[in-house]
Amino acid sequence: MADQEHLELLKQGTGVWNHWREQHADVHPNLYQAVLNKANLREAALHHTNLQEGDLNHVDLCMADLRQSNLMGIRLKEAHLYTADLRGANLQDSSLLGADLREANLGSADLQRANLSSSILVMADLHDANLREAVLQEAKLNYANLSYADLSLADLQKCDFGRADLRGAHFYTANLKRSNLYCANLSHADLREALLVEANLRDADLREANLNMAILSLANLIGTTLYHADLMFANLSMANLCMANLSRANLTGTTLIGTNFIGSNLYLAMMQDANLMEADLREATLNEADCNGANLQSANFSMANLTYANLQGANLQGANLRQANLWNANLKDANLEGVSFQGAVMPDGRVHS
Repeated sequence: MADQEHLELLKQGTGVWNHWREQHADVHPNLYQAVLNKANLREAALHHTNLQEGDLNHVDLCMADLRQSNLMGIRLKEAHLYTADLRGANLQDSSLLGADLREANLGSADLQRANLSSSILVMADLHDANLREAVLQEAKLNYANLSYADLSLADLQKCDFGRADLRGAHFYTANLKRSNLYCANLSHADLREALLVEANLRDADLREANLNMAILSLANLIGTTLYHADLMFANLSMANLCMANLSRANLTGTTLIGTNFIGSNLYLAMMQDANLMEADLREATLNEADCNGANLQSANFSMANLTYANLQGANLQGANLRQANLWNANLKDANLEGVSFQGAVMPDGRVHS
């Protein structure tokens, strides 16, 4: 239970409370299970305070100091925490449904299993925060800083990460279905086995990100940077990678059925044993790409650059290579049944009639 003296002091207003805190800097207030819903606690000095399992729904905590506080299991539904300082706070198992956390500082905060559905975290600072197993369905995190945060196993469906800083963040097995990651910085992020079906990653930066076994089917990756990214055994079927940069990316064993690669850069990409059946690679750059043993059946390589590409043992049955550049490409043991080479530059430099 809460310390009644502490509770009565707080109910006298922020001015009285903050003065008391200044005079008793060594005291860590006990407000365990306190009922303070709809209270006005703007600018309240609540650092190092025990508010565990408190009822603070609809409370006004704008600009409040909650550093290092114990907020485990607290209820903050639709609470106002604009620019609040929550650095290092323990918010495990807390409920922040619809809370306003714009520009709040949650650096290194522990939000494991917290429910932040429909919350507003625009421009919030969550660097190094623990959000494992947290629920952030339809939350708004535009321009937020989540660099090196742990979002493993989190439910991020329809979450808005537009232009967010997600460098080095951990999304292992996270659910990002239909999330918006437009122009987000995901360089060096860990997205292994993450679910990104129908996600919007247009113009996002995923350079050197780990997307091993991730599911990105039907995702929008137009103009996305995937330089040196690990996409081994990922599923990008029917995804749109038009004009994307996949140079030096690892697509070994990746499923790319019907994927749109029009105008994309696959220079030095590793695509061994990948399945690109019916993929659209018109005008794509694949020079020096390794497609050894890849399934390229019925793929469209019209006007693509395949100079020095390794197509050894690849299945090109029914593929369209019209006006493609295959100079010095390796076609040894490739299945060329029904391939259209009209106007293509062949490996020996000859133009196919």
